[in-house]
Amino acid sequence: MWNPATYLQFQAERDRPFFDLLGQVAMQAAPQTVLDLGCGTGHLTAALAQRWPSAQVTGIDSSAEMLAQAPALPNLRFVQADLSSWTPPHAPDLLVSNAALQWLPDHDRLIPRLAALVAPGGTFAFQVPGNFDAPSHKLLEEVRGSRRWREQLGASERDKATLASFGPERYTALLTACGFRVNAWETTYLHVLPGPDAVLNWVRGTALRPVLNRLNAHDAAEFEAEYAAQLREAYPVQPYGTPFPFRRIFVVAQRL
Repeated sequence: MWNPATYLQFQAERDRPFFDLLGQVAMQAAPQTVLDLGCGTGHLTAALAQRWPSAQVTGIDSSAEMLAQAPALPNLRFVQADLSSWTPPHAPDLLVSNAALQWLPDHDRLIPRLAALVAPGGTFAFQVPGNFDAPSHKLLEEVRGSRRWREQLGASERDKATLASFGPERYTALLTACGFRVNAWETTYLHVLPGPDAVLNWVRGTALRPVLNRLNAHDAAEFEAEYAAQLREAYPVQPYGTPFPFRRIFVVAQRL
């Protein structure tokens, strides 16, 4: 289960990459069909509907909790579905995904499969975190792999070592082979997060969520306290807040 309030605690920081991605989408004609894969609460999907009011815009997400927060606009609808298997009834002119594809495995197959959905001349634009080598992720894996927790938690749901190997060059090679012209880049944002245990509060909305879901309330509190202590060392608080570097990968690809 996803908690929309927890996820959106840092809404400005989480939303910014979406608009940086969208700023590089330059289509010769206004799209008629737009899909947003992993749309979450749908507030960013609404931005797509407002930018292209003549398009039919659809947001897809697996979380009923997130979709319950979705806004209403005349050209906007939402579908609850599993991104790993869902296919659209019509080829989209624009396929967008913001910070969602990292939850799906095997990008060597996933990216070409999604690219094949795009209409000729259409655009595939996505953004994924590129911070799987960051202390926030490494420490999480170290704690869950410790003697105290490994039997209860088992292996990670995601192959983070493989995801860490993907960057602009690898995504460019995949999509070029699929017949796309690719604009790919990376950015490291330096978020300055307010309040105590700020990085812990950030990961509560994302990477920590599936770990705590496997534990009862007592164990979840113990795990979180152990992880929080290590995060405080890795990301020391400064007088102005907690600096939190966050690398992201961006791809805007046009089907030829």
